[in-house]
Amino acid sequence: MNLEVNGTNVISESERTGKAASLFWPWCGANVSLLALSYGSFFLGFGISFWQATAAAFIGTILSFLLVGFSSLAGKRSNAPTMVLSRAAFGIKGNIVPGLLSYLVFVGWETVLVSLATLATGTILVRLGNFDRDVAMVLGFLIAAALTIYGGVLGHGVIMRLQKYLTIITVATTFLYIFLTVDSVNWSAVSVIPSGNLQGFIGALIFGITGIGLGWVNSAADYSRYLPRTTSSRSVVGWTVFGASIVPIGLVTYGALLAGSDPKLSEAIAMDPIGALTTLLPTWYLAIFALIAIFGLVGGAILDLYSSGLTLISVGLPVKRHVAASIDGSVMLVGTIYIVWIADNFFYPFQGFLITLGVPIATWSAIFVTDVLLRKRAYDEIDLYRLEGRYGIWNLKSLTLMAIGSIIGWGFVTNTFASWLSWQGYFLWLIGGKDGEWAYANVGVLFALAIGAGGHFLIARKVISQQELS
Repeated sequence: MNLEVNGTNVISESERTGKAASLFWPWCGANVSLLALSYGSFFLGFGISFWQATAAAFIGTILSFLLVGFSSLAGKRSNAPTMVLSRAAFGIKGNIVPGLLSYLVFVGWETVLVSLATLATGTILVRLGNFDRDVAMVLGFLIAAALTIYGGVLGHGVIMRLQKYLTIITVATTFLYIFLTVDSVNWSAVSVIPSGNLQGFIGALIFGITGIGLGWVNSAADYSRYLPRTTSSRSVVGWTVFGASIVPIGLVTYGALLAGSDPKLSEAIAMDPIGALTTLLPTWYLAIFALIAIFGLVGGAILDLYSSGLTLISVGLPVKRHVAASIDGSVMLVGTIYIVWIADNFFYPFQGFLITLGVPIATWSAIFVTDVLLRKRAYDEIDLYRLEGRYGIWNLKSLTLMAIGSIIGWGFVTNTFASWLSWQGYFLWLIGGKDGEWAYANVGVLFALAIGAGGHFLIARKVISQQELS
């Protein structure tokens, strides 16, 4: 398996091969995580019924991955990474702002995913009775970190093949998990869960959008840029949405069935999202389950590491792609060791930090996707790298729009992961306050998306038309 030599450059015609169907594997592999089973419990936690949770999971997942699919179109049209193509909307230097935010999100999530894989391995193997917890976690850490760095550093070709194998193994063993636990489903208990109000349903819907698909928009073109430009746009969007959505929707639905069948299991999932799922399993399956947990989480971490390296170069670090990915891998290793073995109650505040970054990323996602859909022609390959080109140096209108979307979005979300994030939600008094019915619906994410999309449509339509005439 060869090292990818391409970085943030436009992919040459001779290297643009494959079909849209190849996008199924990276996106399915990145979203087959057992965390999706736990999400079923989280959805019910909004006080809604099983059918409402299922609908929220379906709608939220499809809508969020439609954004990912549209973002993938930019890669197919212009064959460059996402955070290079974003320069057209923000300017060559102005794009450093969303680039740095994306970099922090990528590095943060790859660290969280490898940390979860490490902790889950410790919890699972200890149940076997023959493993020391620290030894088990070291084993999980070594497997998860090695696979993540291997794929992220070697690059696109390795990722496309590795994700295929990870997907097949994880899906097959997950089906076996469902077969072994289906007797735990108590439909009588699930069917009597009362329906929730509109606020609860919208809260679950937004959770599905942000927790499942939205975080992938800023990496989508990284995997479609190797496709020929003649590839069907409908196929690019379709295979991306299908590959990324099919497993999470099924797992969230089944997770809701399990959680709705047993309130104690639902409470346990809130404390230990993956470890709690082992209580339903026979002992002989635990070692296999540990591998499912690792492979499922690593599938997402690999994509994060690869894209974080590309993003680091796009904001100006003058190194080769594999060097940037290696730097990010080192940061991930240090962060994982700190979270797992040193920090005391660091994990949840860190999640809060990532959610806080998610609001401006939502605004950026809406701006970028709108920019992609407004353009009838490919981006100018030369001007994406030229300060004096048509895209300008700083697009202050787009940066201001991103700031407005972020400020309003933060005002309508509640972030309880850490006390130092309690400043968010300062506009909730307009819809009932921080203790009102809308307090935990996190509608600020929808506002951020709407402001980004609507604002960019209004301010960029004529500019884009003029750019495409020149």
